[in-house]
Amino acid sequence: MAARSRLLLARSFAAALRSATRPGAPSMGERFSALPRLLRAVRSGQYGGMTTGRLAMMAAAAAYIVSPVDLMPEGFLAVFGLADDAMVLSWLAATVLTETESFLAWEKQATPVPGAVAFAPASYGPR
Repeated sequence: MAARSRLLLARSFAAALRSATRPGAPSMGERFSALPRLLRAVRSGQYGGMTTGRLAMMAAAAAYIVSPVDLMPEGFLAVFGLADDAMVLSWLAATVLTETESFLAWEKQATPVPGAVAFAPASYGPR
């Protein structure tokens, strides 16, 4: 079962990486600069493409990666101790890539184009 979940995680990460590096995709700089806007939009309820639960899971994963507390300590288990960190990191990276891609597409669709003429009702003009 663990090998199957690792395989699914690797496939998910590979698909997200392919999506992120395709021509015309947002750059990593755009994605990282979109993270604060994504957080604000999810917390305020403006962006419905991501739940606060998923946002909390991403925060917990980031905290786990930087935390000195570890479920499988590297000191005792050597390389195998890095496996849990690698799995959490790859899940977090794939999630950030897919969520920022969706958010940037939503933001582009929701933001009016500068200089575009807004729709005017049929009753415009002098009477």
